[in-house]
Amino acid sequence: QVQLVESGGGLVQPGGSLRLSCAASGRLFGIYFMGWYRQAPGNQRELVAGIISGGSTNYKDSVKGRFTISRDNAKNTVYLQMNSLKPEDTAVYYCNAVTGNVAYWGQGTQVTVSS
Repeated sequence: QVQLVESGGGLVQPGGSLRLSCAASGRLFGIYFMGWYRQAPGNQRELVAGIISGGSTNYKDSVKGRFTISRDNAKNTVYLQMNSLKPEDTAVYYCNAVTGNVAYWGQGTQVTVSS
């Protein structure tokens, strides 16, 4: 059994901040990638930010300079600090973890940016 537990989503005004967290638990090991995807109604799921065990990161162009991904390898936990949020950031955000050839997904957490 593997579970990704997400927290931190919610409603925020434009320009505000949220911090998402995702902890992987259960019988898994050797996680080399953790990241965040998002999906808005009518859109495909897209990679927002990813990080590997060595610390290298990548970001969707539209969130560069606003979002920061980090990882605590000892806790198998990934964070997404989201600043200067915009209405177009509104989506369901999904945590993802990869070990070997297996990918695990969180249940999704709603982020809504609206005044």
